[in-house]
Amino acid sequence: MWIPTEHEKYGVVIASFRGTVPYGLSLEIGDTVQILEKCDGWYRGFALKNPNIKGIFPSSYVHLKNACVKNKGQFEMVIPTEDSVITEMTSTLRDWGTMWKQLYVRNEGDLFHRLWHIMNEILDLRRQVLVGHLTHDRMKDVKRHITARLDWGNEQLGLDLVPRKEYAMVDPEDISITELYRLMEHRHRKKDTPVQASSHHLFVQMKSLMCSNLGEELEVIFSLFDSKENRPISERFFLRLNRNGLPKAPDKPERHCSLFVDLGSSELRRDIYITVHIIRIGRMGAGEKKNACSVQYRRPFGCAVLSIADLLTGETKDDLILKVYMCNTESEWYQIHENIIKKLNARYNLTGSNAGLAVSLQLLHGDIEQIRREYSSVFSHGVSITRKLGFSNIIMPGEMRNDLYITIERGEFEKGGKSVARNVEVTMFIVESGGQTLKDYISFGSGEPPASEYHSFVLYHNNSPRWSELLKLPIPVDKFRGAHIRFEFRHCSTKEKGEKKLFGFSFVPLMQEDGRTLPDGTHELIVHKCEENTNLQDTTRYLKLPFSKGILLGNSNQTMKATKESFWITSFLCSTKLTQNGDMLDLLKWRTHPDKITGCLSKLKEIDGSEIVKFLQDTLDTLFGILDENSQKYGSKVFDSLVHIINLLQDSKFHHFKPVMDTYIESHFAGALAYRDLIKVLKWYVDRITEAERQEHIQEVLKAQEYIFKYIVQSRRLFSLATGGQNEEEFRCCIQELLMSVRFFLSQESKGSGALSQSQAVFLSSFPAVYSELLKLFDVREVANLVQDTLGSLPTIVHVDDSLQAVKLQCIGKTVESQLYTNPDSRYILLPVVLHHLHMHLQEQKDLIVCARILSNVFCLIKKNSSEKSVLEEIDVIVASLLDILLRTILEITSRPQPSGSSMRLQFQDVTGEFVACLLSLLRQMTDRHYQQLLDSFNTKEELRDFLLQIFTVFRILIRPEMFPKDWTVMRLVANNVIITTVLYLSDALRKNFLNENFDYKIWDSYFYLAVIFINQLCLQLEMFTPSKKKKVLEKYGDMRVTMGCEIFSMWQNLGEHKLHFIPALIGPFLEVTLIPQPDLRNVMIPIFHDMMDWEQRRSGNFKQVEAKLIDKLDSLMSEGKGDETYRELFNSILLKKIERETWRESGVSLIATVTRLMERLLDYRDCMKMGEVDGKKIGCTVSLLNFYKTELNKEEMYIRYIHKLYDLHLKAQNFTEAAYTLLLYDELLEWSDRPLREFLTYPMQTEWQRKEHLHLAIIQNFDRGKCWENGIILCRKIAEQYESYYDYRNLSKMRMMEASLYDKIMDQQRLEPEFFRVGFYGKKFPFFLRNKEFVCRGHDYERLEAFQQRMLNEFPHAIAMQHANQPDETIFQAEAQYLQIYAVTPIPESQEVLQREGVPDNIKSFYKVNHIWKFRYDRPFHKGTKDKENEFKSLWVERTSLYLVQSLPGISRWFEVEKREVVEMSPLENAIEVLENKNQQLKTLISQCQTRQMQNINPLTMCLNGVIDAAVNGGVSRYQEAFFVKEYILSHPEDGEKIARLRELMLEQAQILEFGLAVHEKFVPQDMRPLHKKLVDQFFVMKSSLGIQEFSACIQASPVHFPNGSPRVCRNSAPASMSPDGTRVIPRRSPLSYPAVNRYSSSSLSSQASAEPSPSTSSLSSTHSASPNVTSSAPSSARASPLLSDKHKHSRENSCLSPRERPCSAIYPTPVEPSQRLLFNHIGDGALPRSDPNLSAPEKAVNPTPSSWSLDSGKEAKNMSDSGKLISPPVPPRPTQTASPARHTTPVSPSPAGRSPLKGSVQSFTPSPVEYHSPGLSSNSPVLSGSYSSGISSLSRCSTSETSGFENQVNDPSAPGPGPGPCYSGPEEPVRKESKTPPPYSVYERTLRRPVPLPHSLSIPVPPTAEPPALPPKPLAARSSHLENGTRRTDPAPRPRPLPRKVSQL
Repeated sequence: MWIPTEHEKYGVVIASFRGTVPYGLSLEIGDTVQILEKCDGWYRGFALKNPNIKGIFPSSYVHLKNACVKNKGQFEMVIPTEDSVITEMTSTLRDWGTMWKQLYVRNEGDLFHRLWHIMNEILDLRRQVLVGHLTHDRMKDVKRHITARLDWGNEQLGLDLVPRKEYAMVDPEDISITELYRLMEHRHRKKDTPVQASSHHLFVQMKSLMCSNLGEELEVIFSLFDSKENRPISERFFLRLNRNGLPKAPDKPERHCSLFVDLGSSELRRDIYITVHIIRIGRMGAGEKKNACSVQYRRPFGCAVLSIADLLTGETKDDLILKVYMCNTESEWYQIHENIIKKLNARYNLTGSNAGLAVSLQLLHGDIEQIRREYSSVFSHGVSITRKLGFSNIIMPGEMRNDLYITIERGEFEKGGKSVARNVEVTMFIVESGGQTLKDYISFGSGEPPASEYHSFVLYHNNSPRWSELLKLPIPVDKFRGAHIRFEFRHCSTKEKGEKKLFGFSFVPLMQEDGRTLPDGTHELIVHKCEENTNLQDTTRYLKLPFSKGILLGNSNQTMKATKESFWITSFLCSTKLTQNGDMLDLLKWRTHPDKITGCLSKLKEIDGSEIVKFLQDTLDTLFGILDENSQKYGSKVFDSLVHIINLLQDSKFHHFKPVMDTYIESHFAGALAYRDLIKVLKWYVDRITEAERQEHIQEVLKAQEYIFKYIVQSRRLFSLATGGQNEEEFRCCIQELLMSVRFFLSQESKGSGALSQSQAVFLSSFPAVYSELLKLFDVREVANLVQDTLGSLPTIVHVDDSLQAVKLQCIGKTVESQLYTNPDSRYILLPVVLHHLHMHLQEQKDLIVCARILSNVFCLIKKNSSEKSVLEEIDVIVASLLDILLRTILEITSRPQPSGSSMRLQFQDVTGEFVACLLSLLRQMTDRHYQQLLDSFNTKEELRDFLLQIFTVFRILIRPEMFPKDWTVMRLVANNVIITTVLYLSDALRKNFLNENFDYKIWDSYFYLAVIFINQLCLQLEMFTPSKKKKVLEKYGDMRVTMGCEIFSMWQNLGEHKLHFIPALIGPFLEVTLIPQPDLRNVMIPIFHDMMDWEQRRSGNFKQVEAKLIDKLDSLMSEGKGDETYRELFNSILLKKIERETWRESGVSLIATVTRLMERLLDYRDCMKMGEVDGKKIGCTVSLLNFYKTELNKEEMYIRYIHKLYDLHLKAQNFTEAAYTLLLYDELLEWSDRPLREFLTYPMQTEWQRKEHLHLAIIQNFDRGKCWENGIILCRKIAEQYESYYDYRNLSKMRMMEASLYDKIMDQQRLEPEFFRVGFYGKKFPFFLRNKEFVCRGHDYERLEAFQQRMLNEFPHAIAMQHANQPDETIFQAEAQYLQIYAVTPIPESQEVLQREGVPDNIKSFYKVNHIWKFRYDRPFHKGTKDKENEFKSLWVERTSLYLVQSLPGISRWFEVEKREVVEMSPLENAIEVLENKNQQLKTLISQCQTRQMQNINPLTMCLNGVIDAAVNGGVSRYQEAFFVKEYILSHPEDGEKIARLRELMLEQAQILEFGLAVHEKFVPQDMRPLHKKLVDQFFVMKSSLGIQEFSACIQASPVHFPNGSPRVCRNSAPASMSPDGTRVIPRRSPLSYPAVNRYSSSSLSSQASAEPSPSTSSLSSTHSASPNVTSSAPSSARASPLLSDKHKHSRENSCLSPRERPCSAIYPTPVEPSQRLLFNHIGDGALPRSDPNLSAPEKAVNPTPSSWSLDSGKEAKNMSDSGKLISPPVPPRPTQTASPARHTTPVSPSPAGRSPLKGSVQSFTPSPVEYHSPGLSSNSPVLSGSYSSGISSLSRCSTSETSGFENQVNDPSAPGPGPGPCYSGPEEPVRKESKTPPPYSVYERTLRRPVPLPHSLSIPVPPTAEPPALPPKPLAARSSHLENGTRRTDPAPRPRPLPRKVSQL
């Protein structure tokens, strides 16, 4: 049975549980679980990470932890009772874990590894805390480390700043908001601004001395030298080096490492130097040879210097090499470092041995304890400490020092009877009073232990040596008295065995007879002569002698003689025990000289402060002793002395001595009667303030009042203890009188000089320190009243001295911080005074920083939820006094411009933040009663209105993101909680006071605006939070957005008819709120739109305004990333439900449907835009949206915006043609007028004419760049007309030149013809604008079907490519997947006139073949009935699918949707006719090109002739004869009589053409090709005889026959045209654009494919030799045929989208006259192939191929290319055997010139280029060719249908102009309007009866690169050629009506 648990409430999973049992809960190791029930070793509960899923799990899998339970029962909360730091660590590490993995995914390796280390460190520290064996201090230290690491990680990961108090997280509910702000601000500041260290230390490590010839030991002495004051500022660091220049004791780091400590910030400057003096120990001369002399001398070696400024960069200077210099003369040694610093080069040079000193230096910052912690390794290994000379900047009490510094300066000695000067060495000893030498008290420097004697270095032959060596003598105080220092002078001989001979001595006592020590300064000592054997051990013999010339007794001449020689030393005492000051000694011994007391007290002020603090207790005892002795006489003197000492301790150098004085007062002070005198003198001074002229002394007294009161209070307490509390009343009176005097003095206003106000300021600054003293004797209320009276007496005039105002405020601040204020009783007394002064300052906006600090402190004391009466009363007072001024202050501060300096800005932010925290604290403390009182306190509605407006404005400011740093989420949530609580209180006031007749729009608007921005805050969007953070926020505050949303709804419902004021203004804001992904909020807010529609319907009978606003806002909001599919569905369902019963239901449904459809498109658009590079999806989506705005919404401005977005996308993708067409849309909306247009997007304010001109130029430029020059020409003409009408001949000239340049480009530059692909998007997973639609797409340059298919699959990675070309069924349409069906289609040009006109160069024709195409075709061959294995042509039918687009390609997109599809079937006979027609046309074109010498290589013609003749001989055309000319067929198909006759005509025509072709071929064939030609002639006669044809003698003449490009086919009904060399004209039957790309695939000959199954599409006309090099598979065409063929022949997935090679056959040319003629199939013999292959990239059709050698017998495929518009026939493959099944043979015979090369028509050199290499036939323009050189699969390629909507046409073909038919001129200029097809709204053609002219592409016009994007295209004239009326008219659906262009509304 399951029992609710009592104690087992919380646990951690210690082993993963899969939850495989019924009701099992799956758990991961480390999960925390909350347990609800237990039963037999099982628990039931949930994991805290997912509390919604409950289940059971084994109890053994869980480790239980202690926890406390809140809200026991259904909604109980479990909180672990572990250390809060542990809890925080655990939850933080969980959050980090997820983010840490993401770092790896995002490839942020550096942070990934750093975070990993930190996480491991935290886990280690966590273990230490959990073990619980740490000491209190160690635990504190560990927690400090943990929180530091947690904060670092949070900062790195962009997580929230955690407020902490003593390392534990703080609950914002438990402290006041001001305190929370301070904690946050403190942590933030600590993060931002490191505190400048005031103390610095220099670490020095000696590495080595590098020198070429050392050989002697060295002493190295480091010290710091101040070059400004020319003195050393530190002691010396002394170390010894061995003979190799390395430290002598490497194992003792303290011997070669030192820390120069206690450098102040003032000493880190450029003129402080590190000086290094090096002394060698050895012979007198460095180069002396070894001799008997073995005595060692200290001799100068060199000096190095480094400025400390070089270390200020903060880098460690490792292995620094210092140059070592030596002075030129030894006598300069004492100042060598100064000379080096001053760069006096003449006095020193580099040492002879070129020495260098290797040292390591580092500057450390912080106090010494901090350094010990941070650089523990330095101290653990050992380091010597080198102090500053004398006391440090701050003297610490208890510091014991007694150091005497002696500098051996110089000496003056006589020659001693010798001819040369002496080598003098000084030896020093310390001798105590008993005559014994003191051992080990001479220190050469840190790093070396003290020695007992000192030997100076020796200067060679110098009687006036200067040493300047500093020594420290740390002599104990007890040994000081009676001790003296003795200096012995010896001459060091270099000859006599190196002896040292004593010749004199000096001495100096350390202490004088009166007890004073040797005074600081330089002393000239007398040198007493003596002999070598003189016994100096007996000190009594010389101590009676004079020691200094300063105290010489002039009693004897002998003594005078002895004074000729002198020795100078400098002494400096640093002692905390001894004094050199006589006045100090006199004062301390006042009882021995009572008469000197007055003088001593007067001299006290002149004594150095360090002397006084050294003897502080003794001095104070002396003063109070004198006061007790005679208070009348000495009272004021003692008082003044006391004031002097107290103020001395205010000095920063001595302020550490304040505790010494405090201790003295508490423990040692015994003046029980002193209080009377102190009060009396103090009052006397205060009373004199107002009259006194000089206030300095009085100010000194006032400054010392804190300690004076301490003495008074302690004295009174001692007196009370001694007397049992006598004279209490008298004491109180004295204090009262004293404070009365103070109040009087404070109330005085300063007249004239500011001296009085200065005194007032001095008093106020130290007065708050007195409170705590008074509290020791008086009751809290008494003191509070005294203080209130005192502070209340301050002058209230605001314009008093500003400095006094500031001090007044500081005094108030200190009062609030004082112990007195923390007591609630005294606080209530003091609060009014504090608030009064604050109010005064805030009103003047002065001293805001101090005011903010005071206010913060006031609120820090008022905790949240303090319901004590006193607190509520305090809040009453504060609300009444400060709420209004606080709001005004925040408004004032935030509206000011922020100061520029960073420190000023920080200050500015601080003060704003503090005031905000104060306001929030106040509002959080306010209860219902406070709000009610506040609202009742307003006398008029105007006042209430102003207050509400003000507070709403302030709240809006508080919500701003910049109000707090971005990681202060805790603070923001607290602020939001306070704001929403306050708003709920105030909304009542709004309802009661400002509705109905008192309605006030402004205040309601302010309310709604605040509510909306409140809900939209980033910090409230819980969806963006981690699950743990979201859970915490919801537990603490709930979802505040929903609360505010309900409040908005409630307030809206209260508005009634006033709602109309807010329609449509609030639609946008409310829409923004509903887009937030919070279901409850959406359910609350969406119904408001129904309400708005209803009210708008009532007001105006429709809701156009609501619709307009909704649509406008939706666009901008959704593009910002708001909204989702769920929202669309919710919006739709909620509103549809709401309007069910409305009378206006229909129009409502329409609006909702429109908005929903817009959302669909906007969501698609947004999803597409998230992708990186520009792809078809983005462009297609933008086109869809743009069309929606234009057609369904009629939103002109949005329409134009999206035009420019689309334009930018095209430019980015380099779709220049499409970019031009896009811009034309905007251009169409403009007129050539002078109407002014406002500034819009990137356009400046300008006239409509100027903007249209700018657009025209930009469009021309894009058409030029897209090689769509024909379109550019039309625009050039249009703009030229305008220039002409304005007589702007300058620009007209430029425009004409530009037009001319475009013509040149058409003729000279090459253009590639794009492929076209049909794409079907099936399945529900596609975006709305693609779903279940088919499009035709214009491919990129060089893009073949495989590449296109791969691109589409990359764009839709989840799509499945369909393996067939059949129309999919309904299951595919409804599938929850993506299916892509792709195959190539053939463009069918609408106008054939240009293409069929003679003499038009290919460069021109190529444009019309692939531009303005509405119709595309795709052919699929199939067998109907029984297939004849002997002759497959009998049953080979073609299914021809025609696709009609909504707009012509190219246009504003690379793809457009298929509007209509038509499917017809062509009989085998029609197919044969079409194939023959195409082949004949190809032959004519090639012959014509050859005649006119347009081809430089005759190969294409050779190959074509070979292909046709060879195929015919081997049964090509004869197959047609067998199939259709037999009696059975004619009888069974009587209706085909005319067609059979036509087929016969074509065969005869082909024979004529071949004969003529051979004649031309003979004329031009090169010599090495003659055998082939002969073979062709022989085969031709065989062919003729097989056809039963006789000679065509009339046809063969020498004169050239003209088969111009595009020479028309023989009309079906006409007799065969006679062929003459003059070229009789053949009537055109095909449209100019109808030729497919020819010769794309290898054709297989009938004989060469013996082993393959006969292909239905094989053509007997083409031989195997015509195979295209492109073909990758030589399988028979049947194997690569339509998808209907058996699976074993199908290709793999790459070709699954039906590559052109898989297309059985295609027909490219629609027969213009009757629909029946469209059924003709492409092939005769090899013609059963499609004429165009979409698989071939444009160059394969357009680029001129290079010729290649080929052999008749070789069977290799030749690589023949066409160049400059000439065709090169394909290579002749080996003759196939007759037994083979009929294979496809493609033989180019095209009516138009070779391939789709832009260079056709001009005779150009034939350059082989790797780019241009393509199959021979590829270059042919012939319609027949389309099927010729291909295997039977070809028809699936080029001719395939495709329904793409502007998707892929962006990159490749810039040469494709807009939709609509191409311009075709049939002679006269009179254009004829074609009725059958109206171009779409985006067409480049103007819908007038003028000539339709397609627009050009971009011209190279001088548009700057940053030119503004143009707008809509112009409306060029649409011309149709008259020949269209002669039966070539398209049978189209009804013409599309075109909307008239509307006016641009001032855009």
